[in-house]
Amino acid sequence: MLKLFAAVLLLAGVALAVDNYDGYKIYDITARNAFEKQFLLRLSGNEAYDFFDLPRSLDAASRVMVKPEDQEGFEHLLEKYNVNYLVINENFGESLRKEQEENQSQRLMNLRSAGRSVSFKAFHRHAEINAYLDELAAAYPSRVSVQVAGKSYENRDIKTITITNGDGKTGKNVIFLDAGIHAREWIAHAGALYVIHQLAENFAVNSDLLKNFDWVILPVVNPDGYEYSHTTTRMWRKTRKPISSACYGTDANRNFDFHWGEVGASSYSCSDTFKGETAFSEPETQLIRDLLLSLTGRGKFYLTLHSYGNYLLYPWGWTSALPSSWRDNDEVAQAGADAIKSATGTKYTVGSSTNVLYAAAGGSDDYAFGVANFPVSITMELPAGGTGFNPSTSQIEGFVSETWVGIKAMAQKVAEKY
Repeated sequence: MLKLFAAVLLLAGVALAVDNYDGYKIYDITARNAFEKQFLLRLSGNEAYDFFDLPRSLDAASRVMVKPEDQEGFEHLLEKYNVNYLVINENFGESLRKEQEENQSQRLMNLRSAGRSVSFKAFHRHAEINAYLDELAAAYPSRVSVQVAGKSYENRDIKTITITNGDGKTGKNVIFLDAGIHAREWIAHAGALYVIHQLAENFAVNSDLLKNFDWVILPVVNPDGYEYSHTTTRMWRKTRKPISSACYGTDANRNFDFHWGEVGASSYSCSDTFKGETAFSEPETQLIRDLLLSLTGRGKFYLTLHSYGNYLLYPWGWTSALPSSWRDNDEVAQAGADAIKSATGTKYTVGSSTNVLYAAAGGSDDYAFGVANFPVSITMELPAGGTGFNPSTSQIEGFVSETWVGIKAMAQKVAEKY
């Protein structure tokens, strides 16, 4: 019955799919000096341009998506200031259609198999992810439990899974992991599912990670936005609660009540970085707030998965100043970066959010650290796939297994310290 329900959802997703990206181009822009970097920073304030990545360092290209009617003016502006650019995708819509077909094929193959509701060869829908959590709770009742932590604005169940070693001890320290605050970052959801898979289904290999810690994992923070990114607008980032007749959604990672709205967030409700009408205006951020506060004292490591950019970031996001205990966070993050570099050669940049990437107040990591008193709080930005937010299905397994190497190393470092 579950497989049939998932198949109906799958076919419904195809019928609803809307292509909004025909003729959209994606550019890589390389700044050669501080002036050009500042020029790009100013351009990123224009809502017409979707900057996927705007790194601080001069040796890293910025990536931006521009719709057809804005391309001539955009290119003219870059040429006027003699800024180098490269078109890396001439028609993003065409790329997305091919990727959707491949993902569809892989999901159907998984539905026909006798295995779990999810695999790591496809990006799965919210219902399939929730079904997988329930399957694990049924398969490993002594070690795994699933709770409906709350409802999204559109009344979807937001589930957490708690994984223990089954020894029955209560009050253990906790590692809390979430993913999918931003809807379009599908590889983050897959990364969280892989952590769940490793801890629950490969318990014998990973039992040391559960000896003194329970893990609480929320793999889809923003299910409304996530579903919308599957059915309607692939690059949708925000939640889906309407703000006005024209604008929907809030950037959930600008909505937490810690230096809310001070920097790096927009007051314009149509903006991708809209901070919300008030702090904690969204049921999804209220839910994370309540979970984090319920773990105060026991919660030792908060990890939130995003994409993209190969970063391990720690507080603060609202200021370039560092907290007094920044070295503890840096040590844990560096352990993850070192493990990944050793295993695969992939380089992660480590540092505070503001100093490494950009200032943005109202994030979940700052709130976990500054209010819920998690001593270690890290945002992990997974690698880019495709043109950034759209890895191919063939890239999923490599990315999530690499991510697990870093997460495991960070968890081991936290266990040493706490």
